Amino acid sequence: MKLAFEEFGDCSHQPLIILHGFFASSRNWRQVAKKLSDTCHVYVLDLRNHGLSPHSPEMDYPVMANDLKCFMDEQGLEKASVLGHSMGGKVAMWFALNYPQRLNKLIVADISPVTYEHSFDKTIGALKQLPLDQIANRKQADDLLASGIEELSYRQFLLQNLQLKEGAYSWRVDLDVFYKTADNIIGFPDWDKNAPFLGQSLFIMGEKSNYTNEEAIYSFSPKTDIRLLAGANHWLHVDKPVEFCQSVSDFINKQ
Repeated sequence: MKLAFEEFGDCSHQPLIILHGFFASSRNWRQVAKKLSDTCHVYVLDLRNHGLSPHSPEMDYPVMANDLKCFMDEQGLEKASVLGHSMGGKVAMWFALNYPQRLNKLIVADISPVTYEHSFDKTIGALKQLPLDQIANRKQADDLLASGIEELSYRQFLLQNLQLKEGAYSWRVDLDVFYKTADNIIGFPDWDKNAPFLGQSLFIMGEKSNYTNEEAIYSFSPKTDIRLLAGANHWLHVDKPVEFCQSVSDFINKQ
C-alpha cells in the first residue's frame, strides 16, 4: 500500500519517521515534526485507513508494519528512527521485533506492548449515528455528538475526520472497517517467538496516563529508558509539547 505522507527538514539529516494513533493522521503531528526537523529529515505518515492513505479491510500490526517497511523501501531508506504514538507506537514496536535491522532508534509514545481492555465501540457507534445529511456545519456536528462523547477535546479530535465535499459532509475514515478491526488495534500480537528488541529505545509516557506497563515494556526492550512526562496524559505531545520534543531530540541526537 502506498501511504500518504508529509516531509519536513533537510534530506541530508538523519531520517525520522512519525506514526500517529487511531483516528489521527499526519496533520496531528505537523508541529512536532517541524520542531524535530532542525536535526532530522522527518517523514510523517498517514497509516492505512487514515488521513489521505488508501483504505483496506485489513488493519492489524503485522500488515501496518509491513506498510512501513514498504514505505522505507520506496524512499530508499535502509534504516531510520521511528517515533510512534499509541497505535503508531504498536506499529513501531512490531516493526522493531520483525525488522530490527531497518531500525536506528525506536521512540514509543504512551503505549505498551500489551492488549488493553478498553473498547472503541461507543466512540465508533456515536460517529456512525451522526446524521451527516442533516449537518450544516462543524459546530452542529459537535453539538449532536456531545451526548455520545462528552469530552470536548476528544470530540474535536475525532471531528477532524469529518470532511466537506461538494456541499455534503462525510467521514474521511471507513467507520465499518474501524469497527471490525478495533480489537486488532486494542490488542498486540503474540511475540513469544520473537527475540526482545535489543536496540536503542525510549518510551515516553504520560504521568497521568494509564497506558504504562513497565513489566511489559522491559520484557519487550530490556535496555530501554522509560521517561514519565509530569502532568501529561495520553496526548502527551499536546499536553507537554516542549518537553516531549526535547525528550525525542535528546534521544535521537545522543551518540
